[in-house]
Amino acid sequence: MAKKYIALILAVLLLATVFTSCSSSKKDEPTTAISSAKKNTSIPNDDTTFKLSYTKSDSLNPFEAITQNNQILSQLVFDSLFDIDDNYKANLNIASSYEYTDKTTLKITIKSGLTFSDGSELNSDDVVASFKQATKSPYWGNTLLGISSCHAESSSVVIFKLNEPNNYAHNLLNFPIISTSNDKNGYPVGSGRYYYATESNETVLKAMVKDGFSPHITTIHLENIPSPDSIDNAVNIGNISFAYRDLGKGSSKKMSGNKKLVNINNLVYIGINNKGTITSNSYIRKAISLAVDRETLVKSSYGNFAQPATTVFNPQFELSNTPLFEKKADINAAKQAIAQSGISYLSLNLLVNGDNSDRLTCAKLIKQQLDDVGFKVKLVIAKSYDEYLDLISKEKFDLYLGETKISNDMSLNSFLAKDGTTHYGIDVATSLAAQSYYNYLNGDVELGTFLLDFSGEMPYVPLLYRKGMICFTKAMNGDMQGTYYDCFFNIEDWYFQS
Repeated sequence: MAKKYIALILAVLLLATVFTSCSSSKKDEPTTAISSAKKNTSIPNDDTTFKLSYTKSDSLNPFEAITQNNQILSQLVFDSLFDIDDNYKANLNIASSYEYTDKTTLKITIKSGLTFSDGSELNSDDVVASFKQATKSPYWGNTLLGISSCHAESSSVVIFKLNEPNNYAHNLLNFPIISTSNDKNGYPVGSGRYYYATESNETVLKAMVKDGFSPHITTIHLENIPSPDSIDNAVNIGNISFAYRDLGKGSSKKMSGNKKLVNINNLVYIGINNKGTITSNSYIRKAISLAVDRETLVKSSYGNFAQPATTVFNPQFELSNTPLFEKKADINAAKQAIAQSGISYLSLNLLVNGDNSDRLTCAKLIKQQLDDVGFKVKLVIAKSYDEYLDLISKEKFDLYLGETKISNDMSLNSFLAKDGTTHYGIDVATSLAAQSYYNYLNGDVELGTFLLDFSGEMPYVPLLYRKGMICFTKAMNGDMQGTYYDCFFNIEDWYFQS
């Protein structure tokens, strides 16, 4: 019996030794692998290779700059209260918290201990000063129309007053925060990842190496390339390393470098004269929406550099869970809506700006799709953008094909407010959709009620949202995660190494 116990103990000890050996082996392997990986992926700092385009004749102050070139650079130099991600969600940056203290008051608390690149303190006075400059700037001014004023309640608290209730007003607070003083070389000062400096009599960007930010690219060189077409070519041949392209006129779609599409909030839509002869009939307006094949427009007119609009908000936005419009045309439903209208004379004109090739192609497709359900559409091609705007402002159209940049809070006021920039053709005073939208903002009705009222009235027809593109030289390594609001999102991971 004792022999059996001894044999059992020996067996247990043997198994324990085996498992200990296995455990030790598995524990040691990752350490060796990590050590080896670190050794093999050591990436030296680079202060010569990375180049960006800028416009030398334009200001580097983000509130004075008018070129896309210099506005893109500002994403590296200046921080904002909030960062906006690819889904239009606002994430805290300089702000540490926010609170709506009533329907039209937004309280922002900023982080303590923040400094600009020159070492000076960043506080609420700088936020207020930046806001006031932003409201007057050509690039940022229109995005802040929903905010009437702001003031510093203390060194760390800023109060924003809103023109009307808006639960997403904090999404508007992504304007740059800049110091009230320039540096010794006259450059504007921010608190971002890089700062402007002079090196060998040239303007460069130098990395602000600090906790949480230690990039491989320590110096960024700036090349004076103001022409958009020249920027495309410079990326293709490697004269600059990286660029954001708007794709508004399509030329950049032919770029041969590496590309990544990014979501932008540019809505292409059909404006409708709700006061017109037949377009005053809501069934006719619904028939127009039903007849349009949004998916085909995206593929054929915009080369898939867009996404169909399936509701009144951008598809990425959190309020877009309930689709109102199909991606594909519903010809039978369109014909049924026409029958319900009681209108037999279906002649329409469609106004489009002939200067934009993508939009002209889109208008021709829309004409064909509307003709397929029984409309007789005449295409009116404006000879210039000024002529196009003049005809719209005088409401001399049945339909027009337009594009507008929607603000980050997804406000529809440009269409549904009497002073909106795209309200032409919509009788805002009598519009059920406009009144319902105001009631929704005020908290008097649910979102679903507004959406039902909108789809019933169809004051305009959302078609698609364009996409932008970041492109970069094939010599660059790293997982490019840039967005429209931060093209350089993870620049600390980028490097040049074969």
